[in-house]
Amino acid sequence: MHPLGTQPTVQVQNTEDYRDNYANSVQVRASLWDFFLLFGTVQQASPEEVNVKNYQGVYLSPQQAKALSNVLAQNIQQYEATFGEINLQPQSGEPRVLQ
Repeated sequence: MHPLGTQPTVQVQNTEDYRDNYANSVQVRASLWDFFLLFGTVQQASPEEVNVKNYQGVYLSPQQAKALSNVLAQNIQQYEATFGEINLQPQSGEPRVLQ
């Protein structure tokens, strides 16, 4: 808590290299020290082949990853209360990622 019981003013600014992107693929890797989120786009080239093009990796501390999980869960609940349940497509098996 801030001295004297007041909350600090938070100022949010975008850096000069800030950009928005769309991702329909997020891979998550975890270690003792951090979580690594790898964002990309998926395109199905054929029924037998899926192409993933990764464009951004982000490291998060375990604490920030858990906070993100909580914020996403709250926002998903609010979204579904407003627009209805989000249905995930049935998966016939996980695609293999070739690196």
